Amino acid sequence: MSNPNPNESYLGNINVKRDGVQHQFTEEEVKEYIKCSKDPVHFCKTYLKVISLDDGLVPFTLYPYQEKMFDHFNNNRFSIVLACRQSGKSISSVGYIIWYACFHSEKTIAILANKGATAREMLARVTLMLENLPFFLQPGTKALNKGSIEFSNNSRIIAAATSGSSIRGMSVNLLFLDEFAFVERANEFYTSTYPVISAGKDTKVIITSTANGIGNTFHKIWEGAVQKVNEFVPFTVNWYDVPGRDEEWKKQTIANTSQLQFDQEFGNTFFGTGDTLINAETLLGFRAVQPSTHREGGDLLIYDNPDKEHEYVMCVDVSKGRGQDYSTFNVIDISTRPFKQVAVYRNNTISPLLFPNVIYKYANFYNEAYVVIESNDQGTVVCNGLYQDLEYENLHMESAVKADRIGIEMNRKVKRLGCSSIKDILEQKKLDILDENTIMEISTFTARGQSYEASDGNHDDLMMNLVMFGYFVTSQFFADMTDINLKEMMFSKKMKEIEDDVPPVGFIDDGLDDVRMEEEQRNMGWHDFEGSTGVEEW
Repeated sequence: MSNPNPNESYLGNINVKRDGVQHQFTEEEVKEYIKCSKDPVHFCKTYLKVISLDDGLVPFTLYPYQEKMFDHFNNNRFSIVLACRQSGKSISSVGYIIWYACFHSEKTIAILANKGATAREMLARVTLMLENLPFFLQPGTKALNKGSIEFSNNSRIIAAATSGSSIRGMSVNLLFLDEFAFVERANEFYTSTYPVISAGKDTKVIITSTANGIGNTFHKIWEGAVQKVNEFVPFTVNWYDVPGRDEEWKKQTIANTSQLQFDQEFGNTFFGTGDTLINAETLLGFRAVQPSTHREGGDLLIYDNPDKEHEYVMCVDVSKGRGQDYSTFNVIDISTRPFKQVAVYRNNTISPLLFPNVIYKYANFYNEAYVVIESNDQGTVVCNGLYQDLEYENLHMESAVKADRIGIEMNRKVKRLGCSSIKDILEQKKLDILDENTIMEISTFTARGQSYEASDGNHDDLMMNLVMFGYFVTSQFFADMTDINLKEMMFSKKMKEIEDDVPPVGFIDDGLDDVRMEEEQRNMGWHDFEGSTGVEEW
């Protein structure tokens, strides 16, 4: 453990042992080497060092949950870790990786992160740990750079970004995926990588991340691990596992931020952590129920049979029918308060030429439901087939003059208005959602640029039914058809909430404010809603 001979160092780095150096072990070192090779916890606690923000280079002191994490990695081939922020999950994984590389020969270890720079930064942590190991524990280094380290025992560690080609064609013995819930196109990456993982019988996989919404690949693997339907074994690090974090710390953190932010950052909650259109409180309130009937080979789920006294709206989204996106429709009872989802159709192989027949059949079943169809692309075929060939007349038309204006063209404006409207409708609990697939699509409908769409690996066809419904029910046409002015109702509720928050003070009403408010309301965008006329709330 004495200072090394410069002639034994790697390329002038006196802290790294070069390849080919023969070390004369003492009896004590032999015993210690054997102990370290069998016990990663002892190895890390005794010999590894890390950078502390406050104290600089310090020994790697493991918390109890980190020691359990090492045992978890060692005892399981597939490990997945859900951890709160700033819990040391990444540095613990790095400590396990250097132990694995030092004491296992002819192994390839891949460190992959959502960005190449992040992966290289983790490799730099490995290098720092290596530089502070005594020479008798170092295997000798053949090559060391920002992207990889190769040891004399023919083991190597490589760092790269998660992409479909990052480790294609390689034989990997230990794959470490850091912050996997934040990896873009994670499903594509995992699909291309899994053959590399499954090629060996003892290949290890370690996946770590904080939660980042539901429906992404990390969430799916985690849920599968919890339900024991895949080979991964779950390990959780909660906020209270970290020493120094107690109820007082929690109260202070919430006071400085908010309960929602605390749940997102430290609560290991999947709901609300993604940038979803619908807020976390509403998502958590959804409860799926079992359909009463399955029809069309299971593609149609019926939750409520038609009531002859009720009116229904059917919103339709059309796909190409090639096994990718789904052709869908949602049937919504608009005679109940709140509105109620009563039937859902979802099929990704039905031809646009055949889809009108299914729509016709169930639109009639639901008391000649008013049908609203997205008319883009294949939607035109469905619109024409339903209106002209099957002569179904209770169909929404954007123009009564132009024959080709059947349905609704889903352009940027319509989608924006529909998204804003359905957000208010769902968050104000004016529509009951019962279908499990619909709830999943609502929960994975996230911000992408200036718009919203399904997160990676998910679909949004049922959600687009609801976006269309949101656009339609806040239109003047719907108000005329049903005598329900939904815009006005939601505006009334918002105004009442604002008024309830205003402390009572004396004022003189000269009537001018009402005039100004009417003027402002006439100039408002649709999402600000028209002024309240005292319509009774639901």
